[in-house]
Amino acid sequence: MWAYFERILDSSMFSPHGICLLWEPELIWLHVVSDACIALAYFSIPFALAILVTKRRDLQFGWVFWAFAIFIMACGLTHVLSIYTLWVPIYGIEGLVKAATAIASIFTAAALWPLLPKILTIPSPFELQKVRAALEEEEIKSRDATLLLKQVGDAQRAMRESMTRLTAVVETAVDGVILFDAQARILLFNPACERLFGYRADEVMNLDIGMLMSDEKRPSSTSHARRLATGEAAGLRKDGSTFPMDLSVGQAWQDGELIYVGIVHDLTRRKLTEQQLQQAQKMETVGQLSGGIAHDFNNLLTVIIGNAELLSEQLKTRPDLRQFADDICESGERGAELTQRLLAFSRRQLLQPRAIDCRDLLQSMLKLLKRTLRENIEIKATFGPGTIQAFADRAQLESAVLNLALNAQDAMPSGGHLTLSTELAAIDEDYRAMHPEVASGSYALISVTDDGEGMTPEVIERAFEPFFTTKEVGKGSGLGLSMVYGFAKQSDGHVAIYSEQGLGTTVRIYLPRAGGGQSPTDVLDSEDTAPRGHETILIAEDDPFVRSSVIQRVEALGYRVVAAVNGNEALQRLRADPGIDMLFTDIVMPGGMSGWELADQARRIRPGLPVLFTSGYALETLVEQGRAQAEAVVLTKPYRRTELAQRLRDAFAAATVNS
Repeated sequence: MWAYFERILDSSMFSPHGICLLWEPELIWLHVVSDACIALAYFSIPFALAILVTKRRDLQFGWVFWAFAIFIMACGLTHVLSIYTLWVPIYGIEGLVKAATAIASIFTAAALWPLLPKILTIPSPFELQKVRAALEEEEIKSRDATLLLKQVGDAQRAMRESMTRLTAVVETAVDGVILFDAQARILLFNPACERLFGYRADEVMNLDIGMLMSDEKRPSSTSHARRLATGEAAGLRKDGSTFPMDLSVGQAWQDGELIYVGIVHDLTRRKLTEQQLQQAQKMETVGQLSGGIAHDFNNLLTVIIGNAELLSEQLKTRPDLRQFADDICESGERGAELTQRLLAFSRRQLLQPRAIDCRDLLQSMLKLLKRTLRENIEIKATFGPGTIQAFADRAQLESAVLNLALNAQDAMPSGGHLTLSTELAAIDEDYRAMHPEVASGSYALISVTDDGEGMTPEVIERAFEPFFTTKEVGKGSGLGLSMVYGFAKQSDGHVAIYSEQGLGTTVRIYLPRAGGGQSPTDVLDSEDTAPRGHETILIAEDDPFVRSSVIQRVEALGYRVVAAVNGNEALQRLRADPGIDMLFTDIVMPGGMSGWELADQARRIRPGLPVLFTSGYALETLVEQGRAQAEAVVLTKPYRRTELAQRLRDAFAAATVNS
């Protein structure tokens, strides 16, 4: 091998290349300059590639650049040797350099062709510009999409907030809100509607709204919601009872379909108030008329009595004729008593109010009444705790109590029990809603109770009218209760009658309290102290107005209510609903079943069922009459909210103890 290199590197046998060019100067320098320029150009390229590769570390295939640089460097060296061989024949070295250059070129070419597809995938500046433009366009679109999404999000959030506010308004509205479509199918039923109609929302969804209206007010074709007119209507509860309501119907478009919104306002209290006001206005009109008549009669009676007395004096010598004059005078005086009662009813009598100890007054009245009433009437008095002082005219109050006692005697022809009682009482807003002419507050209460025949609702409605009486002709003037009514009203008080046929009658006189201070009942009347519950209570009450009021008051205490109008329906409800926890029943109801009988049959169906009775009589009076057991829980009418709340819990507690 070494001999081979020696033979190649030996140049003693060769002539320089210039001899071939005949040492022509122009031709020699042409080759020199050309080869020198090519060599310089070749030598500069590797330097440029070296700088590029060292500065750009991110270039792919960097080793290719180094291989190409070596190849270019070898090419440049061959041109330098070409210049040198013009004068020195080192053709062996030149051949070796060309061989090295050939190897470098072959290696570079062999490496370049496989890399060509990969190199072609590198984007060109034009392509990069297009990509950059596309990216900028995408960025703009992305910003627009982000802005659009933000706007959509803001709109959705505003819609959710609006729906939340609207839902809160609908859910907390006092009036019922019903949404229904053009086919009268219910789409929305708010909690107020659940309380009004007794249905849960899921029970009426997609059902015909006509099911909530009584037959006489139901549209003839409920397939068209537009037949439901705005105005007064009769609502039909789940338990079959009806109540007056005001229905306001509006319409709107939703997703291209017509929908309707119904606002239901319960008119029960308003109707009751209207009846009370009409009764009060009637009594006021009758009072004004009675007062005017009484004054005119007093003028006539003054003349009659005066002339009769003068005539009696003139006829002393004629006893037979004088008797006629005395009869005229006596009749005139009786007429004066009647007109005095008319003046009391019309509230035009002269009163002298002062503080009265109600205990002392009733105790003094006991002695008078025991001498006045029949012996078969047992009389007693009961007194509430604390000092009970009324601000009224004592003489007129004694007269009122006497009139009530005489009426009670007439209601007990075969004898009975008469109870005079007094206590402190409070008239709250619930009672005032049923009697708008009464001011709420604390009163001294005097009650006169008998266990006589009782009154019908028709008689109670007219009991205070002057000259109205159920007694036989000649046995009553019909002015006793009228005088009591007028006296109570003129004293800024109130009078109320509670009566049930076969049970008896209680007349309550509410009079302003003398002095101030807070009574125990005022403290108990605080809403914060009223106990609440969550049980289900079956209410049996025949009077629709009383039933509606009781349902609202019981539901306001947190209870669920199931209502019935009589004993038979109450038993049906009890059998159908195993979730009922208590029976709350009036003592006297139509239909042949009393509250006592209802309670007995209910406990046969559900042993241990708590029962709360309600009556206008105190429990003590009912026990004495043999109409109640001493352990029975009785709520005396009228009652306040806290009394109702406490009695409900007492009934639950009593049932737990007995079980």
